[in-house]
Amino acid sequence: MRAQPERLDPPVVHLRPLAPARATTAWEDAGTFLARAAERLGLEPDIALLLRSPFREMHVEVPVRMDDGRIEVFSGYRVQHNGARGPYKGGIRFHPDVDLDEVRALAALMTWKCALVDIPFGGAKGGVQCDPAAMSEGELNRLSRRYMQNISHILGVTRDIPAPDMGTNARVMAWMMDAYGTAHGYTPGIVTGKPVELGGSHGREAATGRGVVMVLREVCRDAGAEPGDVSVVVQGFGNVGSWAARLAHEAGFRVVGAGDLRGAVYDAAGIDVPAFAAWLAAGNSPEAFGGAESIDPAELLTLPCEALIPAATGEAIDAGNVGRVQARIVVEAANHPVTADADQVLHAAGVTVVPDILANAGGVIVSYFEWAQNVQQFRWPESRVNIELEERIVAAYREVRDASRAGGVSMRDAAFEIAVARVAQAIRLRGFV
Repeated sequence: MRAQPERLDPPVVHLRPLAPARATTAWEDAGTFLARAAERLGLEPDIALLLRSPFREMHVEVPVRMDDGRIEVFSGYRVQHNGARGPYKGGIRFHPDVDLDEVRALAALMTWKCALVDIPFGGAKGGVQCDPAAMSEGELNRLSRRYMQNISHILGVTRDIPAPDMGTNARVMAWMMDAYGTAHGYTPGIVTGKPVELGGSHGREAATGRGVVMVLREVCRDAGAEPGDVSVVVQGFGNVGSWAARLAHEAGFRVVGAGDLRGAVYDAAGIDVPAFAAWLAAGNSPEAFGGAESIDPAELLTLPCEALIPAATGEAIDAGNVGRVQARIVVEAANHPVTADADQVLHAAGVTVVPDILANAGGVIVSYFEWAQNVQQFRWPESRVNIELEERIVAAYREVRDASRAGGVSMRDAAFEIAVARVAQAIRLRGFV
């Protein structure tokens, strides 16, 4: 008599509840900025409607076998906003607060960002609602691969090219590239922000922070200020914030405040940024750094300084704290760190706000360079990457500055007007309406 197979207990499945609705204004603010630009441009109603409406929104469930044997199901998203100017382009973030509204707003911002710096991409964004800090490397690997498998049919080297964002990095991009390759063959151009050894670009890791500092330098140059006379506060010390702080220090700016959610430090004479960065890289907490005064991280946004670089999460400066901001220059290294209401307050107070779609565009510019290198199968040296980054982002800054002055509007309104006009023209030329 044949032995009966051993009966297995069904796997334990944990469906992660969606994050509760947040008091987010990102999508509403994106619509506000678009509406103002459309009104000033006299945009046709049909085109304005197309620009407000994402092309595709995908919500996928991402089941992952956790290290303890149970299965958790995470919610993942990919929003493709507008592809009139080229393939969709945008990062993928892993964060507990990821939801459709946030991803939708960030996808729209990517459309305007790519158009503003005149690279041939449209805008997209993706994300998975998870806490990467609470997951092992193996769990993150499995999550990354399954998410990529679930959205891969809407991606492609000439269709949609993801990149790193908050909570993801070059390692995650390598996993996603490999997952895509199992079905489509070796395709390094399917993601950007990869390790250099797998087809990534030299200079990509530092690109966003480098672009932020290039823009800050131009703002100060226009104001007749030397870097050594400019005090800078960097809020957030992840990839973008840490590079911005280090490169600002190298450029001669006096970084007086820096930190992240765990803690922050302040020194009016200037922080030893390389020592602070090394201290954090060694796994130490910011407040235990002995070279400066320990402060509450929330104070970073309201410290006395000439230039503030919010480089952490969105909506950091809102109606509740904008009145305490003392900086005369705000360079938005994060995505949507200043709400629309707060932006109006800062503009009325004479504060120069360099909008995110310009200030943090260094990352997507070098992503474009990486994609071009993958398509051409020809690698550039880092010197060329940095030279071409500077040329493109400085040109975009000067165009926005001149439009702002000529129109008597904020730099944000000028930037959106330029970007929206370019996408609208692409829609007309392609005969969408």
